[in-house]
Order: sequence, then structure tokens, then C-alpha cells
Amino acid sequence: MLSQIPKSLSFFHNPSIPIPIPNSNSPTLRFSTPNPSLSLTHLPPLRRCRSTLVAMASSSDLPNTVVPLPPGVDESELDRFAAVANKVADASGEVIRKYFRQKFEILDKEDSSPVTIADQTAEEHMISVIFENFPSHAVYGEENGWRCKETSADYVWVLDPIDGTKSFITGKPVFGTLISLLLRGKPILGIIDQPILRERWLGVSGRKTTLNGKVVSTRTCTNLAQAYLYTTSPHLFSAEAEEAFIRVRNKVKVPLYGCDCYAYALLASGYVDLVVESGLKPYDFLSLIPVIEGSGGVITDWKGHQLLWEASANSHATSFNVVAAGDKQIHQQALNSLQWQ
Repeated sequence: MLSQIPKSLSFFHNPSIPIPIPNSNSPTLRFSTPNPSLSLTHLPPLRRCRSTLVAMASSSDLPNTVVPLPPGVDESELDRFAAVANKVADASGEVIRKYFRQKFEILDKEDSSPVTIADQTAEEHMISVIFENFPSHAVYGEENGWRCKETSADYVWVLDPIDGTKSFITGKPVFGTLISLLLRGKPILGIIDQPILRERWLGVSGRKTTLNGKVVSTRTCTNLAQAYLYTTSPHLFSAEAEEAFIRVRNKVKVPLYGCDCYAYALLASGYVDLVVESGLKPYDFLSLIPVIEGSGGVITDWKGHQLLWEASANSHATSFNVVAAGDKQIHQQALNSLQWQ
């Protein structure tokens, strides 16, 4: 994690929507720390990979992996989409910061995953911003599913207000807000926003990925044996998927755990080399695609296929196995080790 928190972004506020304030008298859980400031660790020093110094490559050194502009979309439209996406992230972040390390009720969804008032309120604020600017667009949110009068739409925003709710409720700032915009099923814009550290990765078709406005890129590491690997938890894999993951884990230099979507953001910035996860829903990974590809990386399913999901009123959020790499060579080596059929 970064040793300093970047300066605050300009946060969006919609005065027409009140933000519920946590009730200090609520008989629920309290999350607190002895010191209110975040204790951030330094990133490891640069290391050697196959006798070559590994550092963040400049964008000019990267292969031309930036996804081209989709047909029928011009630069001015992308600019507006990006501006609204930033407002959506601002609206979510304003809610999330009010609840972080405070008292709130934790509920269990049907799949036993936790959800809080922060997740639900943040998603409603995000949807409000989208419909205020694009009333003809559709929204598919993790908490409330399809939101549109029509059963399908060319433009669909896919939202996960808090990816990593378990990290959020335990006070660990490695969760994130995920925002993607699909055009006829393909993600043309993605945001990974960490509202506590005030870090925002933005990926847009035809453009380089940025972190708080500055271009970032993955790093070169061509040997799996020298790779730093992340996954959220080794306990989230099913039996067969766990065996496949172990084959990769046993070949990397350092396996690391517990970063949720933040691991993909670190990969886009060139701090880690590989992320392997199983059972992700579309709202967990669609926003990652423009961010990873726009920084020079590769992200696919475990068979090397493109990650696609068509959002509509009849769509179900099915599970996907995802592998992302900063370098094409270790991506292929990871696929070879997964041996996923």
C-alpha cells in the first residue's frame, strides 16, 4: 500500500438525497482503532526478475494493449461518461466514509455474504447520479439488480458499491467501489475507487489507465517463479478450483492474501504481477477490465477466454473464474498451471 495518501479529490454531493447518519445508540457492532489515522505500510523495494531489474514500465514501453474505441462512440461522449462516472464514485465515497469504522447493523444476504446500510445507501446515491445524467441508461447493481423501465439497453452501468464488505466491516481499507459502463455488453469504462485512501483508478476504452489523473502501467515480469501473486482468500475456492489455484501458488515467488479489488488496482500500478480468483460475479470484475487492459495487463477467465456478461432484466449474476496479469507471458504460464477444463 502507498505510504502517503494523495490529496483529496473533488467530491460530488447531491443535496436532494439525504445521507443517513449512523446512529450512535444502535445496539450493534462498533469498529474502532486506537489511532484514527491509517497505519500504512511501505511497498517492497524493487526486485530482480530473471536477472533484470523490475520496475514500473513507462507507457511507451508497453505493448499496445489499450482497447480501441467502440464503434459509434466519440471522444466527447467518453469524456462525459468519465465525468459522470467520477461523480458516481464521489457520491458513493461520501456515504462510505461516514460509515467506515462506525456502528452499523450487519445483515446476511441469501448467499450468507454480509451487507450493510453503507452498501445499500451508497448504491442508491450512485443510481441517482446516473439517472440524473443518463435517464435512458440502465443500471445493474449488486444490491438491487436491474433498474430500468425497459428489459434491455445499449448502455448499462454495473455497480458494486463496496467490493470487499468483509474488509469494510472489519475496518481494513482495501475494499473498493466498482463502477463499469457496458456498451452492448462490453465494458468501455471502469473505475476502482478506494474512498478512504482517496485513490481512484480510471480505465476508458482507447485510453491509458490513470490513478488520480496520472497514467499508470503494469510492470514486466516474464517468469512465474518471480511473480508476486494475490488472491482474496484461499478459503474461497471450491475443491477443484482450489487444486488449480494451488498449482499456480506453488510456482510463484510470493503468494499474498486479503486485498479484494484493491489487488487488481495494485497490479495496474505495477506493484504486483498476478491475481487469481474464483467465483466472481459480473459486478466484481467488469470494471476491472478497462483498468487492467488500459495499463498494459491481461485479464481473462481461467481458460484464457474474454470475460463477457450480457446485462438485462432477465440476467443472472453467474460466477466466473478470473486471472489477471501484468505481463502476457506470466498470464499464459498461469493458464498453463491452472489447467482448467
